[in-house]
Amino acid sequence: MKIFKKVGYVLLTLILLIVISGYVFVQLHKPDYSGEKKLPKLHNEVQVYFDEYGVPHIYGETEEDAFRALGYVHAQDRLWQMELLRRIGSGGLSQVFGKDLIGTDKFFLSLGIDEASEKAVSKLDMNGDAATIMQAYLDGLNQFIAEGPTPIEFYLTGIDQTEFTITDVYNIMGYMAFSFAMGHKTDPLLSNIKDKLGPEYLKDLAIHSDTSTVWIKNYKNNPVDSVGNSVTALVTEALGKVNLPLFEGSNSWVLAPARTKNGKVIFANDPHIGFAQPSVWYEAHLETPTYSKYGYHIAGIPFPVLGHNRDIAYGMTMFENDDVDFYFEENNPENADQYRLNGTWAEYESVTKTIKVKDSSDIKFTFKKSVHGPILNGIADQIQGERPISMYWVYTQEENTVVDAFYEISHATNLGEFTSALPKIHAPGLNIMYGDAEGNIGWFATAKLWQVPDNVNTKLVFDASNKPSDTREFLDFEKNPQAVNPPRNYVYSANNQPDSISGMLYPGYYLPENRAKRIVQLLDPKSDWDSNDVSSMILDVNSPVHLEIAQDLMGAINIKEVSDKETKVLDALKAWDGIYSLDNEGGTIYTRWVYQVLENIFEDELGAEQFEQLLATHVLKRTIAPIIKSDTSVWWDDVSTPEILEQRSEIIKKSLVEAIGSLESDFGPDIAQWTWNKVHTLEHGHPIGQVDALRSFFNVGPFPIEGTREVINNLAFPYNSTGLYKVSSGPSTRRIVDFSDVENSISILPTGQSGNPFSEHYKDQAEMYVNGEFRKMMMNEEEIRSTKKSVLIFSPN
Repeated sequence: MKIFKKVGYVLLTLILLIVISGYVFVQLHKPDYSGEKKLPKLHNEVQVYFDEYGVPHIYGETEEDAFRALGYVHAQDRLWQMELLRRIGSGGLSQVFGKDLIGTDKFFLSLGIDEASEKAVSKLDMNGDAATIMQAYLDGLNQFIAEGPTPIEFYLTGIDQTEFTITDVYNIMGYMAFSFAMGHKTDPLLSNIKDKLGPEYLKDLAIHSDTSTVWIKNYKNNPVDSVGNSVTALVTEALGKVNLPLFEGSNSWVLAPARTKNGKVIFANDPHIGFAQPSVWYEAHLETPTYSKYGYHIAGIPFPVLGHNRDIAYGMTMFENDDVDFYFEENNPENADQYRLNGTWAEYESVTKTIKVKDSSDIKFTFKKSVHGPILNGIADQIQGERPISMYWVYTQEENTVVDAFYEISHATNLGEFTSALPKIHAPGLNIMYGDAEGNIGWFATAKLWQVPDNVNTKLVFDASNKPSDTREFLDFEKNPQAVNPPRNYVYSANNQPDSISGMLYPGYYLPENRAKRIVQLLDPKSDWDSNDVSSMILDVNSPVHLEIAQDLMGAINIKEVSDKETKVLDALKAWDGIYSLDNEGGTIYTRWVYQVLENIFEDELGAEQFEQLLATHVLKRTIAPIIKSDTSVWWDDVSTPEILEQRSEIIKKSLVEAIGSLESDFGPDIAQWTWNKVHTLEHGHPIGQVDALRSFFNVGPFPIEGTREVINNLAFPYNSTGLYKVSSGPSTRRIVDFSDVENSISILPTGQSGNPFSEHYKDQAEMYVNGEFRKMMMNEEEIRSTKKSVLIFSPN
């Protein structure tokens, strides 16, 4: 008995030691939100007041000092996120996650993001204002690396912390630029469809501009002073494994004083980005005698991409222009190191790169480059066949001044200064939205847009018969789509088709009119908007377009040929109001039915793999409404059956039966149980949370959530056969700035400020976000000081 007691005491002692050690570890690895720290190179003391949600309000005597403090506090909350983002463009993911990411590293290294970054940095004036602020931010970031606690993810992956450089800032921006591009998912797939099935199969896909849909209107009468297969299916899948943010879409609208109750501009923006933990934005408020900004920062980038102060507000949506193109190259049959260029044989450039791989030896790989870009054969496994395919990307081909643009945007004090910075954004294509305290509003499509010849289809891989000149002529920025102070007294963007540019339509991968149509429908009749109205609108989950599609589906059904069970389901769908609330059944029926229709339309011709690839494109989103309405599309034929052509009605009826069977299998025969909350859920995944044992610690959620694809509150998901709609992207913040009461402007983040799982701010906004709540973006110094949760003082060494 004494032996058992001794063993018991020993076990209790060990458990107590483990508990104490765990507690001490957690306390030592939390971010420091209070106290005093010495910061080298600081000129004067900086005070950082943290509010109840962990947002730092930074007060300094100089911009350099304030950005040094920002670098430190940003790093203590987001260093792991910074580490991953800087590794993508430089091919460093395999060193963290092992062999599964080698293909991803090869692809991003071949894109040349790292080389473009080094080239841009070599041309940077290191004594200029932008470089000075970048270096100050990096000083603070690197000081945290030198003296702060190592984030737990570094222990779990076994990698070392190393200092950040300005090149890392550019590499992070390069990855973000690539994540905007849609051409890499679309062009090779459409070329394969054309080659495999014939050009008639492209006619009913919404590839080109649709003149019947809602467009973003240009307005320039009030100018301001201007000073075969999807190539990266592998990459998309691999990046999904590590839960990194991919830019997807976005909404924004800006109301002129004539549209608002209080006679001041109201600005709204909710960029749609892939959900991950931590979420993409870090909020920070900086005040110095020369700089005032409440901004949203990407990890590792000092200048806010979204921001406002008492004078101006700005934000962005994705332009969705076509800045990625593919070329079939013609090899010299007598020399595989040469390709045809302008009628002669030119030498491929040969590039060799080294990839460090976790728990394995380094690997070297070599690829070729033509004048158009890297040859993807042998890099992207999906590129089959012997015809070399190269990839042209505006971001790496043209001079890179994007970081300079965001420095100037964040420092602009009026509309003229703001617009003078915009031509420096060559890629990615962005719709930059603007509003100010003087009553000005604006929308600007920013990108280098090349003048596409009428005979060139940019959605296909270029060959000798469909190929532009290798010398591209770009439009002057003044000819980009834009609107400043238009007569309708609002501007907006929902990634939809922009109006004509100097008599031409610019090709792109625009999203369907659904959100745009709803935005215009809500804005047009009302002229007394306030911030409460706008906050309700930004949460809108009503889809008139989905209702129209549902009516087209039901209209194809011969009511005399349906069973009693099918009649009840159709009655439930007829009663649906198009609103995706948690307790509605109509949205569940509609979504399951549409997927079955798409599968029955496309999969027989494309096969399972290419059908999945089509589902991931904007082309498919634009195609759903018109193809379901069409009676004559060649796609209605089921090529797996001997009949020459199935009727549209047959396919739609077959899909209804399959959808009902699927819903009954999942939820039983009671239609009242087929509610949206059971199928539409949001979980914010952390890279380490992919390990089942660590999922509940690192991931946030899952939560049932309102919304769906292509409503204003765009909680999107990939279509698949499971019938479970796991949200993959949505509003990365919902942000409303009201210049009649700018200090009470509001926002929300999807999870929280911190990426440190030991922080109280790791997920303290998650349920608020799901519930459609907001919190204040404080700018009043007296209020900030009196309501602060903690204060951290940085002092010179």
